[in-house]
Amino acid sequence: MIQEILTYLTLGIAVVFLIKKFFFKKKKTDKNCGDNCNCG
Repeated sequence: MIQEILTYLTLGIAVVFLIKKFFFKKKKTDKNCGDNCNCG
């Protein structure tokens, strides 16, 4: 029972991490930032 909960919790964390990495990446860019600066 505990193993199943930990498995689904780990799967959920992995899915959330992948969604944030691939789909919300472009929202962090600053429009005032030029092409040659290190804004992040």
